[in-house]
Amino acid sequence: MVELLPSILSADFAHLADQVAAAERGGGTAIHVDVMDGHFVPNITLGPPVVKSLRKFTTLPLDCHLMIEIPNDYIPAFAEAGANWVSVHYEACTHLHRSLELIARHGMKPGVVLNPATRVDLLEDVLYMVHHVLIMSVNPGFGGQEFIPHSLEKIRQLAELRRKLGLKFKIEVDGGVAHDTVVKVVQAGAELLVAGNAVFGAGEPERDARALLKAARKAAQGKAGRIAK
Repeated sequence: MVELLPSILSADFAHLADQVAAAERGGGTAIHVDVMDGHFVPNITLGPPVVKSLRKFTTLPLDCHLMIEIPNDYIPAFAEAGANWVSVHYEACTHLHRSLELIARHGMKPGVVLNPATRVDLLEDVLYMVHHVLIMSVNPGFGGQEFIPHSLEKIRQLAELRRKLGLKFKIEVDGGVAHDTVVKVVQAGAELLVAGNAVFGAGEPERDARALLKAARKAAQGKAGRIAK
């Protein structure tokens, strides 16, 4: 099933609890938290204290995307703060297998992230360990960027690799997911859709989350119908 993961990077932090609640009413099933350190990516966002605050006012899974150097040093802190899913970048992990094990050992669901220039096949040896693979459809670091079209081919490649290996991890996409891209993203094989500006940008997160999810699920139903034929 296609799911919507509203990204608080684009939310109004002065009213974060209300914004998250509205996105949940609109159909969001997990909250995406972009963690940036100013080193791995050229931006600084938030850390475990904000995750701990989020945990107090939502029961939805908190999907923490660590765009940071040396993520192993911070994984225990995110677990303690209440994170449910934690994903680390292939490009940031010297020992990726160890990082994924560390996430799982702290009771969280591990994920791995690929930047736009990183090949899908490089993940084959760890795919059996992960709950989800996040395909970046923009270069990480800032919200509101334009979707990179080649990301669709990477999603298709990942879906085919999953089929070939007989695995069940979910395919997540982050970057430029909006009304003009969501149909193609879902048709390519994505199931977890991270959306920031498309949900929060106009100040109507409940309305806009519901509309985006409706379009995504309609696309998924159309894809399922074609496969059945």
